[in-house]
Amino acid sequence: MKPVSLLLAVALGTATVVSAGPAVIECWFVEDAGGGRLSKKPSALLLRQSSESPPPRPDLDPERYLKVHDPAGTLLGAFRRYPRDAPAPRCEMSHYVPLPASAIWVSGLTPEQSCPRALDGRWLMVSVSSPVLSLSSLLRPQSEPQPEPALITVATAVLTVLTHTPTPRIRMGQDALLDLSFAYTPPTPKAATSLAPGPPPFGLEWRRQHLGKGHLMLAATPGLSGPMPAAREGAVAFAGWDDDEPFGPWTGNGTFWLPAVQPFQEGTYLATVHLPYLQGQTTLELAVQKPPKVTLTPAPLIWAAPGEAPPELLCLVSHFYPSEGLEVEWELWGGPEGRFQKAEGQRWLSALSHHSDGSVSLSAHLQPPPVTTGQHGTRYVCRVHHPSLPALGRRAEVTLQVAGLSGPSLEDGVGLFLSAFLLLGLVNVLGWAGESAYLATSKDSVEKKTQ
Repeated sequence: MKPVSLLLAVALGTATVVSAGPAVIECWFVEDAGGGRLSKKPSALLLRQSSESPPPRPDLDPERYLKVHDPAGTLLGAFRRYPRDAPAPRCEMSHYVPLPASAIWVSGLTPEQSCPRALDGRWLMVSVSSPVLSLSSLLRPQSEPQPEPALITVATAVLTVLTHTPTPRIRMGQDALLDLSFAYTPPTPKAATSLAPGPPPFGLEWRRQHLGKGHLMLAATPGLSGPMPAAREGAVAFAGWDDDEPFGPWTGNGTFWLPAVQPFQEGTYLATVHLPYLQGQTTLELAVQKPPKVTLTPAPLIWAAPGEAPPELLCLVSHFYPSEGLEVEWELWGGPEGRFQKAEGQRWLSALSHHSDGSVSLSAHLQPPPVTTGQHGTRYVCRVHHPSLPALGRRAEVTLQVAGLSGPSLEDGVGLFLSAFLLLGLVNVLGWAGESAYLATSKDSVEKKTQ
């Protein structure tokens, strides 16, 4: 390839990467309106622009139209990889006040008596959620909006906490791996130079909330010493900075590992990264699933005479979780009505049976109507749908045989039985006759020898 062509290809490839994902995130700015009420005002985050000047937004207050400056690249990078077919993310923005963390185990991050002057000024927290990511970012806006041609406020992303697994679905008994990354940029050059070179110590916290109860699952403070709460349920976190640049920005990893998850471990998981007077948090909704086993009895064949009903069918749906979202359908494949139709007949479901591992089972019943000769060879199918299964679900089937059309009919069966009975009787009679003749012959021979 010629050098010019190579440069053009690289440029096009770079443009493709940069142009992926949304350029603007529409948000709601939420603040206290007094009297226990909240007000919501439109706002927007400009992630990138294609021209020298940002596009005008006369519908927005310039203080709520933010052009994001992200030295670490974590916030902007997350949206560059945002799938084009994914739904638009939900975004909320609110005021933020730097405060020390309340937990005792993380108090070593804030030995000062008051918040340093480097953190003075206005702060905003942005929370974004979607099926493909969940993040929060602390933004430090500039004091004044930029002038015309488009009034806009430049805001620097200081602390961003991000996960690409916002709604993990884990099979019961398997390990859960919940990814978490974060990035920190010192809010001012003075703040960076006032600290020791290299990334600062931080605190990592994972909590679970479920059914109104909250538990601290794991806490870690890389770079600090002191007593720490014990981890629960075998949880482990990979907590640390990815780099050691002297003055930032820095990126880190706080991925959470939970072994052999069970139903009681599902719920909302809150991941919090603590820095001195700054906290970033994101949430994940962990769901535990176990696909059902499906068996149909009697199987593999059922018999019925024309005009008579086949035996009752029992479809056992066993050891699945959760109990919600289960659907059982009865289908009839083949026959005179076409290839597929909903099976007719009376149907009902049993109550749930609970097992020691948290899974449940139930049985679905179908009493088919009387059959016709045209239904010979059709198949009754029990199809089960559940959130843990693919879209087509899981199925079990049984084939209907109409007596007299394939194999022996009922009359033939009775005739064969009577023939077999008579033949057995004849064999017994012949056997008795032969034995009697043998005994008589033996007696005559003995008498002749005696004479």
